[in-house]
Parts: sequence; structure tokens; C-alpha cells
Amino acid sequence: MRIAMQLVINTYGSYLHKIEDCFEIKVDEQKQKISASKVESILITTGVSFSSDAIELAMQHNIDVVFLDKFGNPYARVWQPKLGSTTLIRRRQLEIAETDQGLQWVTEWIRQKLDNQIEFLQELSRHRDKKAEQIADSVKRIEQARDKLNLLHGSLDEKRSEIMGLEGSSGRTYFGALAMLVPERFSFEGRSRQPAKDEFNAMLNYSYGILYSLVEKACILAGLDPFVGFLHTDNYNKKSLVFDLIEPYRIIGDKTVFYLFSKRQVKQDFFDAIKNGMMLNKEGKKVLIAAFNERMETAIRYRGRNIKQKDIIQFDCHRLANELIK
Repeated sequence: MRIAMQLVINTYGSYLHKIEDCFEIKVDEQKQKISASKVESILITTGVSFSSDAIELAMQHNIDVVFLDKFGNPYARVWQPKLGSTTLIRRRQLEIAETDQGLQWVTEWIRQKLDNQIEFLQELSRHRDKKAEQIADSVKRIEQARDKLNLLHGSLDEKRSEIMGLEGSSGRTYFGALAMLVPERFSFEGRSRQPAKDEFNAMLNYSYGILYSLVEKACILAGLDPFVGFLHTDNYNKKSLVFDLIEPYRIIGDKTVFYLFSKRQVKQDFFDAIKNGMMLNKEGKKVLIAAFNERMETAIRYRGRNIKQKDIIQFDCHRLANELIK
């Protein structure tokens, strides 16, 4: 059985090149050689040099090369120039986006997100008797938003603002509950993005950035156009479908980050102060990426089968592509 790994390069000045059928990473005078057959993706988070031979080797083995900015957002990727599948899939995306089916898919993705939030808060409540009542109140409010979501009918264009309003109010309730449950010195006030105002959001933003790159890759492999979305409207260079599809998987980042804090594995020196906020530094990224990858390798019961969490995203994208052209 082939065991694939994510190769993460986060040391400034590293050099990646090819030796036979292996990648060699050189940092100062230290060298490490890794067989290309063992690599699933390459994640580059800092200034790195690499040879064209290394890129060619990655393309030969269908290895995704992703570049993340300092906040964890993917800003570039190197991928083979082949389309994932028939162009009929992309045509169908455009046709269905404004139909009843488009609304059904969007509400399903958001409902999955809200169900995940409810389930996670209930899980946390079982071990926190003193705050169980407050958590139950948060769960009830998210359930109410989910119930309203289930009643929506009509076109996606008519219901878009209502869906986003329900999603937004649920998010504020959900993160308000998480803020109450993290260690007191790391408590935070709601979501903040670029830049993060606190340590929790700095880690969470970075984990979501990794998820964005995984969802985009899954779209490409399934033949979906990342730029043709449903809930999120099409703007220039905006990967609208990625923003739509990521919603059910955000829980992976949520759990990864929350448990790092609750298990007191996060240190203050994992973060650097920047203008108007803070960001995760090299040591913090190392800890987060390791925990994130460990969770992605965990198998769960999903649609009647045991499947690793990292494979669920690809499974769902192929399922959506098949639905589009069935």
C-alpha cells in the first residue's frame, strides 16, 4: 500500500531539486532525500528555491505544489495542464447555479456546516458541566438557524442574502461559544481574518488556508471549475466554488485548532506581532500543520464506509461532478 505524505518546506532559503526519482531538500549544509512516490503534495510557506527538474518530477507523479502566504492563504500552485474531466461538467455548473438544484446543494453544504458546529459543541459540553447551560443555549440558536435554512424555497438568487445571514449569525454564536471554552489567556472576541486580532484566529485562518488549497485541488481533479460558484458570486479571479464547498470541512480546522489550545499545546512565542494584529510564525506553523495532517489522516464513518478525512473532500467533489452530468 502506498503511503503518501505532505512535504512541508517552511525554512527560508531551502533549496529543492531532483536526484534520480527523489526530491532532495537542502537547508544550509543539511540534506534530506525523499522518494517522489511517497509524496502527495508539496506545501511551501516561505522563501524557497527549486529547480525545474523538481517541478517536472512533481508533475510526473501528479504531486500538487502549493504556495501559502504568511496568513496561510494559497496564492499560487503548480499543477499539470490537463483538465480533470469533461468540459460538460463546467457547462452544467453554469446552467444549474441559478436553479432549484443549485439552492438545494447550497443549503445542504451550509446545513452540514451547522450540523458539524452543533455536534462539536455538544461534544465539548459533555466534559464541561459548569458551562453546559451556556453551550446548550448556543446549540439551540444554531439549531434554529438550521431549521430556517431547511424551509427555504425558490431561486438561489432570491435566497442568497438570507442564507448568508443565517450562516453569519450561526457563526457568531458558534465562535462565541468556542471563545468561552479556550484557556482564559487565549480568549478572543469573534472572528478576525487578515490580519487576525488574536492567537486563536491566527491559527484558525492558517488552517482554513490549507483547507482552501485542498478543496481547490479536489475540484480540479474532479473536473469542476473552481471559479464557477453557487452561493458565492462570480468575481474576477475569485474561486467561488472553493468558498462554497469548503463549508462542510471547516470543522476539521476548527477541531484541530481548538484542541491545540484546550490541551495547552500552544505557546505565546508561536506568534509574531504585525501591524493591527498577529500572525503564526515558523514554529507555530510547524505545530499546526503536524496536528492538521494527523487529523486529516484519521478515518471516520462517512456515507456507509470508513474513509480518511483527507479523502472525503475528493470523494464529495467527484460525487458533485457525477451529479452534474448524470
